[in-house]
Amino acid sequence: MIYRPVPARLPVPAGLGRFLVLSTVFVCAACGLVYELELVALASYLTGDTVTQASVVLSVMVFAMGVGSLLAKRLRGRAAFGFGVVEAVLALTGGLSAMALHACFAWYGQAKPALVGFSLAIGVLIGAEVPLLMTLIQRIRRQDAGGAVADLFAADYVGALVGGLAFPFLLLPVLGQLSGALLTGAINAVAGGALVLWLFRGDLTARARGALIAANVVVLLLLAAGSALTGPFEKAALQAMYGADVRVAVHTGVQDVVLTGGGPGGQPALFLDGRLRAGGGDASRYQEALVQPAMDGPHRRVLVLGGGDGLALREVLRHPDVAEVTVVEPDTAELRLARTDPGLVALNQGAYRDPRVRVETADAFDWLRARHDADGRYDVVVSDLPDPDVTTDAKLYSQEFYGLVARALAPDGRLAVHAGAPEERPHTFWTVDATVRSVGLRTVPYRVTAGSPHGGGRGEGWGFVLASRFPVQLRPARLTVAVGPDEVRRREAGLLPSTLMHPRYGQ
Repeated sequence: MIYRPVPARLPVPAGLGRFLVLSTVFVCAACGLVYELELVALASYLTGDTVTQASVVLSVMVFAMGVGSLLAKRLRGRAAFGFGVVEAVLALTGGLSAMALHACFAWYGQAKPALVGFSLAIGVLIGAEVPLLMTLIQRIRRQDAGGAVADLFAADYVGALVGGLAFPFLLLPVLGQLSGALLTGAINAVAGGALVLWLFRGDLTARARGALIAANVVVLLLLAAGSALTGPFEKAALQAMYGADVRVAVHTGVQDVVLTGGGPGGQPALFLDGRLRAGGGDASRYQEALVQPAMDGPHRRVLVLGGGDGLALREVLRHPDVAEVTVVEPDTAELRLARTDPGLVALNQGAYRDPRVRVETADAFDWLRARHDADGRYDVVVSDLPDPDVTTDAKLYSQEFYGLVARALAPDGRLAVHAGAPEERPHTFWTVDATVRSVGLRTVPYRVTAGSPHGGGRGEGWGFVLASRFPVQLRPARLTVAVGPDEVRRREAGLLPSTLMHPRYGQ
């Protein structure tokens, strides 16, 4: 049976009505893409591994959109009312998704089931929009199906472009994840409700009109309540994740920085993107393990890539014969905190006040590419960059990047690289080691274990790679000896690895 739309009774001329429908398509498409990007960003932040999480969200949503399109066929006979209901539910679901995912992660420690659930629900609702809007636009003016689809998708794609640009450049930096999602939900509800309750009001019974008005009012009130409670909610969620003594919590545009403690008798701690970088019982272990092996040799000129918190810099400056240290860090907000926040200054021991330190505010990859050989080479390069499993920073663990580092390294210089957790992510760890070796450097991979539950953020150890053009030896008196791939495999199989550990870093 072929469904033939009945011409609608509109309060405006058909041309204007068609323009209003396409404008609503534009707005709803922008809101839908914001929800999609919001879920991807939250998934990457809460669980890490950007590629995997983005793939899960996008594939689930595309599948759900197909399901939603099929389900919407049953609503074509009441397209206006169906579209109004879909937009009200979508506005509420998408608007509150960020808060719900944060709550699941903060209080239950698991956000993946909720992430899949919201991806399914939002995908189904977005998928239901197109068939209903197709029916509504054909009820305004009869045109061939190809022309109607072209107009509809043109408005949809342009709206998606605007939403895709608004999320990273406007909503996220200005409003943040929670408020940005709530505002998007409110815009979605107003656009969908206005189209149905005004332009297609002739299609609604008095009961249907009252139900839609009540539904949209409830949705807007709930979103407004969520907006009013954003501050207390964020504070409670931070305390659930980091403890009651959170002092600073900022999104710098590059990463999320959280500082806790630092009060009378309290141990300060620094978290970057949810991962503990310093504090607790392992206040110096990570930085000592990264920096000190590389300093066992010439070290008059030192280059620190990343490490804007000043903690690796603190370890470098423990050597009085260091003549010059260059820190390359893109995050100006983190640098400002490292210079001014009392707790962080206490952790880095005022490292940025040292006259030997020079700071370059730049991306490490771009800075290395732009430098000239005439600028001199470095005896030691310390790569204190985000975890290698954070795929947005994959270029900082690439062969080209290490080639640039090798070019900046003195002939007898040493490179120290943070390479992730060998026990938890052995493939990533050994990939970093292989990539460093691919540019002609000799490597010694090693690890240290966390001596407290806070040590590695999740209780695991840290893995590092020490590299040079000539064979290097890791002194057992300083840190662990190297562990090889076979030893990691034996550990995974439940067998004891044959590693020699210094007492300070032992298990």
